[in-house]
Amino acid sequence: MTNMNKKALVIGATGLVGKALVKQLQATSEFESVTVVVRKELDEFKVFSKVSQFVLEDFLLLNDQDVSGYTHAFSCLGSTIKKAGSKQKFYAIDYEVNAHFADLLQDKETHLLLVSAMGANSSSIFFYNRVKGLLEDYLKTLTLNKLSIFHPSLLIGERDEQRLLEGAAQKIFLLLKDTIKKPFMYKPVTAEQLAHIMIIAANTQMESFKIYDNLAIQTTS
Repeated sequence: MTNMNKKALVIGATGLVGKALVKQLQATSEFESVTVVVRKELDEFKVFSKVSQFVLEDFLLLNDQDVSGYTHAFSCLGSTIKKAGSKQKFYAIDYEVNAHFADLLQDKETHLLLVSAMGANSSSIFFYNRVKGLLEDYLKTLTLNKLSIFHPSLLIGERDEQRLLEGAAQKIFLLLKDTIKKPFMYKPVTAEQLAHIMIIAANTQMESFKIYDNLAIQTTS
């Protein structure tokens, strides 16, 4: 596949990771176009020459035609129980929409790249991690051309309330790095780091299925 043949479809583009991903997709030469599915148009995406916005109020209304013709489909869609408002609403976003998106990509020549979570496990006692794990288990049963799943730890972005957390976390790890090696796996990562490895995976992954853990997110260049 030549550099200018790749076409990306993105859901969850308006979140922390999604915005970082769209910005990096715009900048990379490997992708010629990027379509973002949004509930309403964002002015910040209008400045990107490669990016077009597909406005759809309910992502469960996405159909086969909407997802056809793309080489790569990225899902950065996710929430928290607190942000969603209830367990039911969280499940509807994190499981149902993502499962529907993946269903539509079956039997297509499309590489699906999904942001999950470090603790994803369908047997977890924690509802958040259990839903993430259930989704992953479901995706593995589908006839997808290629699947990448990313397991970030705590995500750090450009929001002011997170900069304090980032600084504190960095200081702690600098103090402990020479004596405690294992916690490095749990080190917070930035949205930019996660977006970067997603694009690396899109361009280089040969395996039909691969999980990228938090350590890989930190160390892949």
